[in-house]
Amino acid sequence: MALHPEAKAVIEATAAQGGLIPEGVSAAEMRAAFAASWRMPENPVPVGRVYERTIPGPAADLRVRVYEPRGDGPFPAVVWFHGGGWVIGSLAENEQTCRTLCAEAEAVVVSVEYRLAPEDPFPAAAEDAHAALTWVTEHGAEVGVDTTRIAVAGESAGANLAAVACLMVRDRGGRLPLVQVLACPVIAPPGDRPSYVDYGVGHFLTRANMDFFFAQYARDAADLNNPYLDPLAATDLTGLPAALVMTAEYDPLRDEGEEFAHRLMDAGVPTELVRYHGQVHGFFALLVDRLSIAEIAHQRAIDTLRKAFTRGLTPYSSTERKS
Repeated sequence: MALHPEAKAVIEATAAQGGLIPEGVSAAEMRAAFAASWRMPENPVPVGRVYERTIPGPAADLRVRVYEPRGDGPFPAVVWFHGGGWVIGSLAENEQTCRTLCAEAEAVVVSVEYRLAPEDPFPAAAEDAHAALTWVTEHGAEVGVDTTRIAVAGESAGANLAAVACLMVRDRGGRLPLVQVLACPVIAPPGDRPSYVDYGVGHFLTRANMDFFFAQYARDAADLNNPYLDPLAATDLTGLPAALVMTAEYDPLRDEGEEFAHRLMDAGVPTELVRYHGQVHGFFALLVDRLSIAEIAHQRAIDTLRKAFTRGLTPYSSTERKS
């Protein structure tokens, strides 16, 4: 399918600004520029309450932003991780998406501010993700959560952390979430998959961006084969939560996300794979105010969450769809 006009406009605007990630600047300068570009949504989705607090982390307390739905709890919960290549990004950038999931799925959303590279390289962000998911599972009642109904979700590097947190809980022991919602997930280091070859240049997120991010996050070559950074390196994906994996046609990360979804299916994990044609990376959260497909993708995620929370069971059989 041809590139959607909205996605084309995003690519052109990004190119005119010198690219998604400016060259020759530090990670700290990138974060400052990224933060300066963020604006509160013009029409934020109303929720019951939004506040920040800290929870225990493996190295220091983690800051989280908690979104409470209207009504009386306890509510199910979604533990959310923002994107940004483990290098940039913050609690602020996914405000509208977190509000939407909170209001429409009637769930407490706990958005996690994890440690960033290169100051804190792998496995810092992964360990923070595991700690946050574990805390919500064990102590979520403190924020009005029914701890028997928990999901994990994220976009891009945040989707990587969501998937990795599930792997860690399975491997280390603990109660797994009911479902993982993964949008444009980073699942493997940059490689020669067709989506990297075809869309690694000139399609918003680039291979050069991903090379930079991995260079900041990974400590050495051995990290690139660690399943807690590269989930495709895991030899065993059995016993993981049901998954909704959403990819974009013109995203360099498309093929690794879809390969991961099929690996989950092969391992007997109920998985729904959805490719959004004509779209680019970040359609679910980062570009929510610029791509109308976000509303459709949000609704699919909300339907998945509601089914999981209501039934307490796997919400669907393994399927593949293209929208």
